[in-house]
Amino acid sequence: MPEYKAPLRDIKFVMTELLNSEQHYANLEGAEDATPDMVDAIIGEGAKFCEQVLSPLNQVGDKEGCTWSEDGVKTPTGFKEAYQQYVEGGWPSMTADPNYGGQGLPHSLGLVMSEMVGTANWSFGMYPGLSHGATNTIEEHGTEEQKQTYLTKLISGEWTGTMCLTEPHCGSDLGTLRTKAEPNADGTYAITGTKIFISAGEHDMAENIVHIVLARLPGAPEGTKGISLFIVPKCLPNEDGSSGERNAVSCGSIEHKMGIHGNATCVMNFDGAKGWLIGPENKGLNCMFTFMNTARIGTAIQGLGAAELGFQGSLAYAKERLAMRSLSGPKNPEGIADPIIVHPDVRRMLLTQKAVAEGARALIYLTAQQADVVHSGKTEEERKAADEALGFLTPIAKAFLTEIGYEAANLGMQVFGGHGFISEWGMEQNVRDARIGMIYEGTTGIQALDLLGRKVLMTQGESLKGFTKQVHLFCKENAEDEQLKEFIEPLAAMNKEWGELTTKIGMSAMKNREEVGAASVDYLMYSGYAVFAYLWARMAKVALDKMVEGTTEEMFYNAKIQTARFYFKRMLPRAKGHAESMLAGADSLMDMPEEAFAI
Repeated sequence: MPEYKAPLRDIKFVMTELLNSEQHYANLEGAEDATPDMVDAIIGEGAKFCEQVLSPLNQVGDKEGCTWSEDGVKTPTGFKEAYQQYVEGGWPSMTADPNYGGQGLPHSLGLVMSEMVGTANWSFGMYPGLSHGATNTIEEHGTEEQKQTYLTKLISGEWTGTMCLTEPHCGSDLGTLRTKAEPNADGTYAITGTKIFISAGEHDMAENIVHIVLARLPGAPEGTKGISLFIVPKCLPNEDGSSGERNAVSCGSIEHKMGIHGNATCVMNFDGAKGWLIGPENKGLNCMFTFMNTARIGTAIQGLGAAELGFQGSLAYAKERLAMRSLSGPKNPEGIADPIIVHPDVRRMLLTQKAVAEGARALIYLTAQQADVVHSGKTEEERKAADEALGFLTPIAKAFLTEIGYEAANLGMQVFGGHGFISEWGMEQNVRDARIGMIYEGTTGIQALDLLGRKVLMTQGESLKGFTKQVHLFCKENAEDEQLKEFIEPLAAMNKEWGELTTKIGMSAMKNREEVGAASVDYLMYSGYAVFAYLWARMAKVALDKMVEGTTEEMFYNAKIQTARFYFKRMLPRAKGHAESMLAGADSLMDMPEEAFAI
């Protein structure tokens, strides 16, 4: 298994040099503690924990998995102790409300920690990761009594949380869910039904688990308009806040799955379990979006983590593995062969992983800063603009990054050749763990429909324009810079084409609504490559400016420029294929009769 090392230099580059985090934090309400020294200390300590405690458990979790019995679920060796260290370090409370025991630090700083935790050990990171979503949902929609009861425990890490959405028959179509919520005389509800694919639904790492559950009240409207949201704890809270008697909720089984073996993916049975309504009746899905948006950005990190871990492992291997001679002559004449890093195709695979990991980091941190402003911006105008930007970027981050992150993980395995297929190196585990990213929290297709249908076409392109205006301004400001010409010219052309493609699809959709579904995934992937182009052009500018000013880190900044050049020359041309496909129309997909598929 690759020995994870937190990429602290690149994290600092994106935070401070690309996104000016110091000024960003100064512009937020209540972020006074996020000083440069404090930020450096937090990230440094987090890196040590991830490298020394979590990374060594990654392969352990994969090999052992979670075990189920009627007495509960047991996590892999070391997970429970690592979680205790995580709690003792104060990591669960970083970004939470100080009124309930949180430290009140910006959400973007918390996502840096989430990146390191997830890359070091994704299965472990899912346990506290889901708790963040439960915390955010109760913070946003809970009553004061609910906050006092649950937030303090979730924020301290004493309790963990889950999200219980889907059921055996409905998948992503939550409008068809059947779980019932019957009113009790005391104002609570009896929740009855079965939920599946519940990550961290049952485990031995915390004394209580707070389930956030979608269910239907009696007489509720059909479809998504009749869904309500409930807090259903594993153990009922006592008056003093401690965990009391067991609620009527249990883990029926844990799934046997392709990857993330260290995390318990559970079938959860609610047999008249006591629950409390959170938010208004029949508005549960609206409230749950608080949770889902948090989870989608968190899932985007999996794409970054898969690329980073694959890159670190395959880079080390490529420098040491000797095979064949360089086509331009021996590079290691004293050895039996040259290290494989000298071969162009190996360079292609390594640079793709590097471009994906570093581009993903820039996109996630940019998105996280928008989340900061939504939560703590000083004016309503700032918060509204950030919310629109966040809504636009979230489906791109979630779907695009998990798609190309999985590609990068596969390339990491490919660099190893046959050894990549062997479990001892850890590359095949990275591929298996990464595969779920394109499925949960809304598949790539669901995210694509959200982006093109809801975020772009339903706003008459306004959300897209908000982003493309930023890109246009950046291109205009740097149009005369000869050093940036190789990046600015294709970026400006693509930015213009993005709007034109959107208009064409919109016009087609007015005649046939199937055109939206037919174009959506290609549209999302095109959008992802466009956003990456913008970010890589910005990173190249930062690096070029540093070179002009004079720096002792020439190799680091040169590598940024060279990776940007690789991205524009070798990866960005993929967008042309997506552009052609999205305009190909729905007929080539929909004309074939269902019966003909089996012929």
